[in-house]
This record gives sequence, structure tokens and C-alpha cells, in this order.
Amino acid sequence: VRCDEPRRVQPCVSQRQDAELSSVLHRACRIYSWSQMAAPCVTKVELTVSCDNLLDKDVGSKSDPLCVLLSNASDTQWFEVGRTERVNNCLHPKFAKKFDIDYYFEIVQKLKFAIYDIDNKTIDLSDDDFLGELECTLGQIVSCKKLTRPLVLKNKKPAGKGTITICAEEVKDNRVVNFEMEARKLDNKDFFGKSDPYLEFYKQTETGWQLAHRTEVIKNNLNPVWKPFKIPLQSLCNGDLEKPVKVECYDYDNDGSHDLIGTFETNVARMQQATRSSPAEFDCVNSKKKQKKKNYKNSGVVCVKFCEVVKEFTFLDYIMGGCQINFIVGIDFTGSNGDPRSPESLHYISPQGYNEYLTAIWSVGMVIQDYDSDKMFPAFGFGAQIPPTWQVSHEFPLNFNPSNPFLAGIEGIVEAYRICLPQVKLYGPTNFSPIINNVARFASQAAQQKTASQYYVLLIITDGVITDLDQTRGAIVSASRLPMSIIIIGVGGADFSAMEFLDGDNGVLRAPTGETAIRDIVQFVPFRQFLNAPKEALAQSVLAEVPGQVVTYFNMMKLSPPNDSTPVASI
Repeated sequence: VRCDEPRRVQPCVSQRQDAELSSVLHRACRIYSWSQMAAPCVTKVELTVSCDNLLDKDVGSKSDPLCVLLSNASDTQWFEVGRTERVNNCLHPKFAKKFDIDYYFEIVQKLKFAIYDIDNKTIDLSDDDFLGELECTLGQIVSCKKLTRPLVLKNKKPAGKGTITICAEEVKDNRVVNFEMEARKLDNKDFFGKSDPYLEFYKQTETGWQLAHRTEVIKNNLNPVWKPFKIPLQSLCNGDLEKPVKVECYDYDNDGSHDLIGTFETNVARMQQATRSSPAEFDCVNSKKKQKKKNYKNSGVVCVKFCEVVKEFTFLDYIMGGCQINFIVGIDFTGSNGDPRSPESLHYISPQGYNEYLTAIWSVGMVIQDYDSDKMFPAFGFGAQIPPTWQVSHEFPLNFNPSNPFLAGIEGIVEAYRICLPQVKLYGPTNFSPIINNVARFASQAAQQKTASQYYVLLIITDGVITDLDQTRGAIVSASRLPMSIIIIGVGGADFSAMEFLDGDNGVLRAPTGETAIRDIVQFVPFRQFLNAPKEALAQSVLAEVPGQVVTYFNMMKLSPPNDSTPVASI
């Protein structure tokens, strides 16, 4: 989220009052960093991470490292900001995925870079080997531009000879480059089968070439066609279309000893000349083979079929351009919560007027409500027997008014919950798909509009394991094509492994039919992790991915903010 100065963004929201603009700006900053919400955001910084000489924790192969970035916003607890990709069988990884951080000059922003050897598909890092970490401040990184430090273990002793290097660059350009690329007649580097080619793009810097992007691997193919991909223009060439770009083509090997097929240098301006009918072609040259062979021409040809520089709107561009974030709540009223009259029940309201359900609603709702102009929110329950027929319902309005389930503000949701609770009988099972499909119907109508005017965020608060897991998977996969996100907060001490499965952070979610989600729209967090954390921490964690999900959807659909006349696909 880029926090522009009010004088710059005022024209975009001229119809709003100054107080509303201030609220939007501060809330947007809070989504990523609650401790800095009162401070003006100076700029956004892109961090690139690489490591050397990591500890080798695998037997028969090398470590499979991944970098996790954590932020300390309250001096008491670290919260995850993001993760890089995993690099297989490598003790000297260069991570292609970048971290974008809002930089505040006058605030000490504590960061921790933790490296893990990932040997499974779970999100939880407690079962992965820890390879070392670095604690520092964003100010230290920014002042150095390139910071190299030794990694240390939890006991602060050296993690072998392991080091971490973090490069910082100010993000000034929100354009991206969309690519379609293929290659033909690549050298075969494998004895059995054919090469498994992938590309790496490098940006020229003062200190050498810096990895900007790594494509997918195409297995067993000397004439690969890569899926379309995009690279931020800042990451690729600092916004200079004439700046040299180096592309390296490799044959992927499982043991990490990837073979260089060849390289070439070009620039974005040259690649922009490509068309699908007349691709830009580049000889992929292996310098060692060229020195050995007199008649050597190339090790294959890499073709750029499409290269387009486009503007990519930011989260604030959409919000300040008139996009409404619609908030919907779903509350679990299944019997496993316990009798609401008993202090052991998760629905028991304490003498102070709180329980975990109410805390979650207040925490998340108070942030989301600032992005909805009418502040009327539909709220539903599921898994209870409801009057007058006492049939089990998997989607009933908290106000028992199906024709108008909207409630006035977060206070209205809380009041309706309090009134509803003694009027229903907690039952079961725990079905998510009905409420997801209902919100998807709203989102489907919004998807027909030609601007980025509506986005839906469904908050589901639940105590247990999903009963209709297959139907829920299918509903989420379908919803991934719509302008909506799903936040799941697990209350109580149940096993939430199925929830983590729905959160696509560790892979692509598939429906039972095999259909895959086109983007990750689910964020799950267990409430118990935040029992001793500052009250803002829960909202920070569950809402951290929403801005990116909003941007990904609208840019994917090439939709501009309602009050912005600039088309997405223009420079």
C-alpha cells in the first residue's frame, strides 16, 4: 500500500470529506503496519534476499531453503509479513520473490529474516529445520542499500558460515511488463530424456546483475512454451526501457546443479517490438561452448512473442478511485461450541461483554467498515436450529429477516448476535459452502460491471472442522474467479489443519473435479495465537493479504477504478 500525500490524492476523492480521506489513508496503512498508522508513509521499499553457505540439513541432498520475513510491531510479538519461494537443493539461494515494505523515516521498524529448510507441504514452520536468522531494522537496510550479515541460530550462535544479503530499492514505478515467451531447439543437457528449461531475468545494478524473476520449469521439452508471466518494471530495469536486461536459460536438475544452456542480453524497448506474428528472437549463447566449437552458432533460440508495459493500479488507487469493500460475516452456531449459558462455551458472553466471536468481529470489522460508504453489513449464522420450525439452517440472517439481512455498522452486527444467540439451538454440521456460494452470487453480479467498483470480504468465524470440505473446496475455487476474499478465524482449541489446507499459501487449491483456483483468496488464522497479543494484531494478520488479493483480481480482469479514466493496459 502506497500512502500518498493528501494533496496528491485529493483529486481522486474530491467528493469525500477530509475526515473520510484521512480515515482511509490511516486504515490502509494499518492493514500492513498497525504501529505506524499515525505516521506518514515515506515510500515503499522493495527488498531482495539471497543467502550463501547455508547449513545443510538434508541427508543425500542439500537444504531446500525459504525465507520468512517477520515484523515486530509491538515489541512483544513477531508477525509474519510474507515468504519467498522455496529453492530446492541449494545452499546459496537467490530468491526471486521480493518483499514490498512501507518505509517510515521516523519510526524504528524491526524486521527478522528467518531461513528454513522446507521438506513438507504444511504452512507451519515448527516442523521444518531452522537454518538461521537475522534481526535488523529497515532503516539499516535502506541506509546500506545492500546489507550482508551472518546468520545466527536461536541461541544467537553463528549458523555455520551462513550469510544473508538484503538489497533495498525504493519503488517509484507501478508499471509491470507482461511477457509471453517460448524457445526452440534448446541444447539437451540430460542423458535420459530432454532438458527441463526455465528462464532467469537479471537487472543491471551498480554492483552487478540482480535476479529479478524466475519462470516456471517446463519438463522434458527442448521447445518450451512458458505460461504468461509478469515482472515489475522497477525490478527488471528501474523503469528505464533502454537499460540492459540479461536472460539466462537453465536446465533444471533435482539435485540443484542446474545446467546453464545459454544467455543473451537485451532491453525492454527491444522486446516491446515483438508481436505474436513476428516474435523478437534471441540466440541463446553458451560462452564455454562457443570457445570450444568453431562453427558454434547458439544453444537454441528464445522467442519473445509478447511484451507489454502496463500500469498496475495499487490498492489505494482502487480505494480512492471509488471501489467499495463489502463486508459480510458468517458465525458458527454448531453444537461443538458448547451451551452459551456455560462459561466453558465459546459463545458464552463474559460479564465484560466479550467472547472470542465478538472480539474477532470487532477487530476485523472496525478496519473493513472504513471502506464501505453505507456501512450496512449482512451477517449470517450457520449450523443451528432456528425458529419457528427448528430446522437446521446453514445460512440464516442474524436478524431473522431474509429479505433484508443488512445491519447498521459493526455495532449492529454485535447487537444482532447478542439477540440471536438465545433464540437458536446450537446443532450442526459445520457447512461452509452455502454461505460462500451466497456471497459468490453477490460477487458474480459485481463481476459484470466494467469498472472495479465492488469487492467482497467474507469473514467466517468457526470453532471446528469443516463437514462439507469437498463442497467448500469447490465453492472457493469457483469464487477465486470473482471479486471476493474469504477470511476464516478459528476459535477454541480444535484441530484446524483442514483450514490451513484451504489457505492456498502452500500450494494451489483444487476442487474435487480437479479444477484449480486461479488465485489465493483464503486467509486462515487461529484465534488462540493472538490471546496475549495487542488487540490490533488479529486484524493485522487476517487482513494483510486482502489488499494484494484486491489488486490481483482487478488487474487480472483489467479493470480500472471507477473514478479513474486511465485504462489498465496503458503505460
